[in-house]
Amino acid sequence: MPLEHAHVYRLGRVPYRDAWALQARLQQRLVDAKRADPPEALPHTVLVVEHPPVFTIGKSGDPANVVASGAELAARGAEVVPVDRGGDVTFHGPGQVVVYPILDLDRLHTPEGESLHDLHRYLRELEEAVIRTCADWGVEAARVAGRTGVWVGPDARGDERKVCAMGVRCSRWVTMHGLALNVTTDLSWFDLIVPCGIDDRGVTSLERESERPAAFDTVSDRLLVHLGERLGLALAERPAADVERENLPA
Repeated sequence: MPLEHAHVYRLGRVPYRDAWALQARLQQRLVDAKRADPPEALPHTVLVVEHPPVFTIGKSGDPANVVASGAELAARGAEVVPVDRGGDVTFHGPGQVVVYPILDLDRLHTPEGESLHDLHRYLRELEEAVIRTCADWGVEAARVAGRTGVWVGPDARGDERKVCAMGVRCSRWVTMHGLALNVTTDLSWFDLIVPCGIDDRGVTSLERESERPAAFDTVSDRLLVHLGERLGLALAERPAADVERENLPA
């Protein structure tokens, strides 16, 4: 299958609400373009960001899974933001590679030629890209049945522990939100929540599991390679300042 073109923007550290609003604008542009007469195939977009500390709760989330008090959160400089993705509560913060693919799944296929017009299959491909990235650091990661995301273990170090959380939203088969891979994340933040509503498993990071140094840019480089391969994308890096000026309908 021919590769689809996608623009990649590395935005650095961005407040969560700003990144969310940007995703929504980019998603709507893709939706409007495919609704046009005749339809227009704009490039897909992939945002790579890091967030200041924030907890987000998905549409099916339980606020009780934020176990810290408002005072504790304020003291640590974090807020809780209800969002329109799937999933429960998770943490975003420094040392975590966050990738937001804004993609028209109607136009995408796996390397094996299978359509990605299937949210479950799309999530499995996101997981596969993360699993392969972890393998680049000598970390054996995998899926756990019934639990979206990527996990390490069980092994000599303990039970399953999540290294990457995922949650997406789709409109007219155009995605937003995505994945958050813990690289050098301060894992003590997760003590303030029941991550993803799962109270019998832990959380980990690539740095903790690997014997190799794990740096944000190096890990995000490899993750983008694997995402491009698994989603059938030809990725082109673009200046961050152009993210609002590009990807516009003609």
